[in-house]
Amino acid sequence: MGVIGTDTHKLDAATRHKVKHFVKELERYRGRGTELVSVYAPAGYDLNVIINQLQQEQGTAENIKSKQTRTSVVDALERMIVHLRGVARTPPNGLAAFSGNVAEREGQSDIRVWSIEMPIPSTQRLYRCDKEFILDPLRAVVEAENTYGLVVLDRRDAMIGLLKGKTVVPLVQTHSEVPGKHKSGGQCLKPDTRVRKTDGTEKLLCDVQVGDNVLSMISMHEYGPGKVTDLWHVKKPSVLLIETKGGGRVVCSKDHRLYARMNGDLDWYTAEQLSVHDELSSPDYGHGETVLVPIDSIQHIGQEHDLIDISVSTGNFIANDLVVHNSAVRFERLREGATIEHFKKIAEYMKEQFLPMGNDLKGIILGGPGVTVNKFMGLDYLTGDVKKKILGTKDLSYTGEFGLQELLEKSDDLLAAEEVAEEKKIMQRFFYELSKDTGLAAYGKKDVLAYIGYGAVDTVLLSEDCDDATIEEFEKAAEKTGATITLISDQTREGVQLREMGKIAALLRYPMTSQ
Repeated sequence: MGVIGTDTHKLDAATRHKVKHFVKELERYRGRGTELVSVYAPAGYDLNVIINQLQQEQGTAENIKSKQTRTSVVDALERMIVHLRGVARTPPNGLAAFSGNVAEREGQSDIRVWSIEMPIPSTQRLYRCDKEFILDPLRAVVEAENTYGLVVLDRRDAMIGLLKGKTVVPLVQTHSEVPGKHKSGGQCLKPDTRVRKTDGTEKLLCDVQVGDNVLSMISMHEYGPGKVTDLWHVKKPSVLLIETKGGGRVVCSKDHRLYARMNGDLDWYTAEQLSVHDELSSPDYGHGETVLVPIDSIQHIGQEHDLIDISVSTGNFIANDLVVHNSAVRFERLREGATIEHFKKIAEYMKEQFLPMGNDLKGIILGGPGVTVNKFMGLDYLTGDVKKKILGTKDLSYTGEFGLQELLEKSDDLLAAEEVAEEKKIMQRFFYELSKDTGLAAYGKKDVLAYIGYGAVDTVLLSEDCDDATIEEFEKAAEKTGATITLISDQTREGVQLREMGKIAALLRYPMTSQ
């Protein structure tokens, strides 16, 4: 079989069609042993070097124990060598060649050889004997034509990436400041703990009264008033003394929660969960920001202490210049505000990453916990241009790069449907123009070729059932006038109709009459 040539400058419809069919044909074959030979030669590579290697491999193959596999490999290598000698030199984009015994029945021999010029310039250098042909380099080039945006998110994290062919490319990762949920009750501090008030003064916890206004963290960048709604005096059999490298210290029950960073994650952690070198949150009063202060030491004090427990309307307060949470309230306002900021940031990143791609981006798929994704979609933070690109959503268990991979695994239906939808859309337009007799639709090889010659054709619609010669003929004709070639699958109702109409149709730039 001769080398199938390709255009060295662009991956046009005809080339893509050839490569897809080439790959599809070779996918059918499986060896009974590692007897199918795959060879890739980079652009400009000396084929004599590969031929010499294959001759050496023939000698090595003589050591294969299985007589049938040994014979198949040696014969496949010989056919490959003969074929490559006939090619003479590597095509401009590089070469992929394959040979092997593809006989259907065991014990028979049917050695065949195929080769194809790589669709675009390639640096791939490979030789392998396996049970199947190595086709991923060809698949990757063809499939890279389609690019989709991927977004995975939950209330804490988000990652934005691209799907290029079958390759996932992470772009941006972001982490929210949403505090985690926690249990209420029993979280206490020493009576001499200093509590920050909204007027900038401080008050000992033992002097705090229901109705007092205390300073609370609304987000990492905002502080506001919270009202003390309840207060209890309790006893605890032991406490923890936590000291920071900045000189701060707090004595609290083991289950008291502080807003801290542990292993890179900001969340509400109990005192007994913390360790040296974790960081506690502390207000920067001058700038209204939150800074993180490393823990210097944690000491267990095993004696009974009188402690005080309070509840604050906002769910947290400032104790000894550290952000701590109160007993009963679940921080819904804090969580909600931080969630909104997180969602706004994701929406902004999506706009920045995806909109500059224009029509090169086929669509966007979102994934994450179903409730969270639905809330994100319902808050109207996405611009209209981004929303129009969204193909659908998927319920996921992960975020980050694992989440991107999980999203890809669950999105086969959306990606397949999108490809079919594009074909259906253009075919529906064709049938509309045809039914309304606008003169903007034509079909039949003779008329379409004639209209291409007049420069009247905008898009040529060819059934994938067309043979390669027909596709090449229309490709060459269309190139002269800038018409677009679109291949239509026969797996849809519209595609079947096109096939039954003669496999060839066109959408015109201006009305024409039949010749």
